[in-house]
Amino acid sequence: MSAIIFDVLPVFILILIGWVIVRSGLMASNVGEALSEFVFKIAVPLLLFRTIAEADFHGASPFRLWIVYFSGVAITWTAGHIAATRLFGRDERIGVLAGVSSAFANNIFIGLPLVERTVGDEGLVALSILLAVHLPVMMVAGTVLMEHAERKIAGKSDRSMVLVLRQIAVNLVRNPLVIGLAAGMAMHLSGLTMPTTLATVVGQIAGIAGPAALISLGMALERYGVSGNLGIASVTSSLKLLLLPGCVWAASRLLGLSPEWTAAIVLTSSVPTGVNAWLIANRFGVGHSLAASTITVTTALGAITVSLWAYFLGA
Repeated sequence: MSAIIFDVLPVFILILIGWVIVRSGLMASNVGEALSEFVFKIAVPLLLFRTIAEADFHGASPFRLWIVYFSGVAITWTAGHIAATRLFGRDERIGVLAGVSSAFANNIFIGLPLVERTVGDEGLVALSILLAVHLPVMMVAGTVLMEHAERKIAGKSDRSMVLVLRQIAVNLVRNPLVIGLAAGMAMHLSGLTMPTTLATVVGQIAGIAGPAALISLGMALERYGVSGNLGIASVTSSLKLLLLPGCVWAASRLLGLSPEWTAAIVLTSSVPTGVNAWLIANRFGVGHSLAASTITVTTALGAITVSLWAYFLGA
């Protein structure tokens, strides 16, 4: 267990360092925003590109992995929605946001460095396969359900699904993560290899993706904090840290994923809630405090629960 803690703890210490940098006034929060933009637009796309371009898939199909992960997401999202609307009596919009907060893992900023550190290259391949569809699926589901909830409350008819999907598709085509994954797959399928000098540069930038992502996340946490809705936030946090990885682990066993892919997919499902929950709340102007509180609570407790999941998996 001590070895696992030493693997997991540095991930959360880097987040803490980022938080302390802003909290102490050493750097302004907008520096963290610039660093986060560099991570999202440059470093992580290059890491995904390199991982997919050099991956050996061993003939494995991605569909079982996607079924495993998103079955866990569906169960956890539904549980969060029901808890908010039935247990706490909130409206459908808060129900959708509770589902997002319970099921949207921070796969980019925490999942990638965690899996790279604890599972290795094989785990990164599994996570890259997940990331190829994770953002589109989650953002489509969150946007469509939130728009439906808003229009239901307002008594209006739903916006055309074609228009919703077209808007999301345009955003995804411009998304640096999607571009990195697509370029990596094109390189992989072509059988081409990068020139040595270019490979070195890509490797150096990709190598700083994990630490930079964690520090930038810590710097962003100052913006969130715990700002109310602690009752619902405690439920969504529990669902995120315990139920989602539990469901993903059970589905992995049922569908026979390899130990490495199981470890990668369970560990990334166990990480704290992603900032996308806040972005959806901000986009629709509702549930900011619930999203912020869930992000903060899951990040604060994540070092403990992730270590327990890593111990359980033997990672």
